[in-house]
Amino acid sequence: MRTDVTFLSAGLKIAGHLHTPGGEAIGRRPAIVVGHPGSGVKEQAAGLYARRLAEQGFVTLAFDAAYQGESEGEPRGLEDPAHRVEDLKAAVTFLATLQGVDPDRIGALGICASGGYALAAAATDHRIRAVGTVSAVDLARQFRLGADGTQDPAVIRGMLEAAAAARTAEARGEGVRSFPLFPDTGEEARRGGPHVYEGWEYYCTPRAQHPRSAKSLTWSSVDRVATFDAFGALTLLAPRPLLMIVGREAVTSWMSVEAFQKAPGPKELLWIDGAMHTDLYDKEAYVTPAVAKLTGFFQAHLAE
Repeated sequence: MRTDVTFLSAGLKIAGHLHTPGGEAIGRRPAIVVGHPGSGVKEQAAGLYARRLAEQGFVTLAFDAAYQGESEGEPRGLEDPAHRVEDLKAAVTFLATLQGVDPDRIGALGICASGGYALAAAATDHRIRAVGTVSAVDLARQFRLGADGTQDPAVIRGMLEAAAAARTAEARGEGVRSFPLFPDTGEEARRGGPHVYEGWEYYCTPRAQHPRSAKSLTWSSVDRVATFDAFGALTLLAPRPLLMIVGREAVTSWMSVEAFQKAPGPKELLWIDGAMHTDLYDKEAYVTPAVAKLTGFFQAHLAE
């Protein structure tokens, strides 16, 4: 069963979908917070994983990040890593106060950018007893180094110049300035390479497009993102367990590998053969083994 819910994160009302298992509950259930990819909404990949895990007996919560989707926050399209981490912690608080949830058995699952945010949240919030990630990305590394880690440093320097100019323009009353996340057409996306095309194809075609999914970010997001480090406090995660699931063909896989190497353990890295980054968002052939692995992981580590 899915229920629309709201909760507060640093004073902003966050919109979520609470998924509860069918059948009569015997005692309090384990629960999982599910964070969406960087430009996603709760109706896309996060909602799919939340529903599939609820079918396995977990209470799950997928939600829209502050400033995005149906959640509150101005300007719209702001990507603020600090607030994204706070959103995850606020979601844990919401679950911990529900009558049917065991507050001592709460886990977190982060997809894409939320994979990085979930690691940062769990490092300092011991209520999160186990962490899973799917196609994990540290958005700061992606901004600074590119999806494949080989980006020319001039790119981020240029983005920071534009972000600084946008802040001044906004202060002069010239309005909020944003930059597009995706090319206008499939042809343009293909010229950007496989990673650009797969993102465009997921978010901008009938495959998974959603009217509330972010197609642009504010320039004021850039300097907030650039200095964030999703993996900086991973040593604080131990002894809580970590499972990272990565597509073998994902150009972003190096970030999951780096996080995995930094994490002290217990930890496990699962490669999904044949999968690119967004394949793990919704393609049945890849989602099914990912959900099966996550189910076993959370059942073991959120056991009564």
